[in-house]
Amino acid sequence: MSAPHPAYGRFEQALRSGRPVVTCEVRSADGADPAAVRKRARLVRDWVDAVNVPDNTGGVVHASPWASCAILAQEGIDPIVHMTCRDRNRMALQSDLLGANLLGIRNVLCLTGDHMIHGDQPETKPVYDVDSIQLVAIATKLAREGKYLSGREVKPPPNLFPGAAANPFAPPYEYRPLRVGKKVDAGARFIQTQIVYNVDRFEEFMARVRDLGIDRRVPILAGVAPIRSVKAAQFMRDQVPGMEVPDPLIRRMAAAGDAKARREEEGIRICVEIIERLKKIPGLAGFHLMPIEWESAVAEICRQSGLRPATSPPAAGSSASPVSPLLNP
Repeated sequence: MSAPHPAYGRFEQALRSGRPVVTCEVRSADGADPAAVRKRARLVRDWVDAVNVPDNTGGVVHASPWASCAILAQEGIDPIVHMTCRDRNRMALQSDLLGANLLGIRNVLCLTGDHMIHGDQPETKPVYDVDSIQLVAIATKLAREGKYLSGREVKPPPNLFPGAAANPFAPPYEYRPLRVGKKVDAGARFIQTQIVYNVDRFEEFMARVRDLGIDRRVPILAGVAPIRSVKAAQFMRDQVPGMEVPDPLIRRMAAAGDAKARREEEGIRICVEIIERLKKIPGLAGFHLMPIEWESAVAEICRQSGLRPATSPPAAGSSASPVSPLLNP
């Protein structure tokens, strides 16, 4: 029996729509039960244009992301598969790009990958045969030229829509916009950023992005996430490389107290406030929600902030700003 036909192109259509785009992230399966993936997918499906699935994020093993993406496609979701250079050489990367596309997965976020020293198997040897910029170029070569890196033809070529990540919070800060530009030059068709808690730093990053004209070449989605507890906020501040969680936010979470409902309410409120501030920054095409195993919060965040999929009918009186719908050809 053939698998249900997956959703094609909804994410790209959303980026071309001229309206703010919403994506979110759900973790890949941590076991052999596909029902767990379907449950998370159904919590977010009606609120976003596409759903990302990470690739062993934090250096911790989960099921291969393209398998979870195939399940998302069966649920009517346009998936974005993460593919990292940490675990694969260039042959394996090309093979997985083609394999994912055979399953109807065309959106690929090309990443270097979190080092395994931060995970639960730190003795693992990394690969890093290529970096994320080169991976974007590989995906672009396969799709646009129909050729492997060897020069051998791919018949027919895969239908890929590659994107890349940006981290405005990793020093040297002045280099980060330039690195985004290199990824766009390599063929990135969209950019999703690290979680924004330090809005001031992000404003500086976006000002330089606009100076370089990058926002006019590629849609940029700002990463946002709710904070579930003061402990989670402190962990992100102290243990997650390239993450900035300002102390005032940590104090707000501490002031919320120990009651779970109050903590979660405050964490969602902080996320919504950040979204409202980000809406005022020129050059953004939308938002990428990273609920960090709290998928049930996505609907409430979208309700409170007025976010809705670009591919759904606009709400009465709604504004299409912020948006930067240009895509490189």
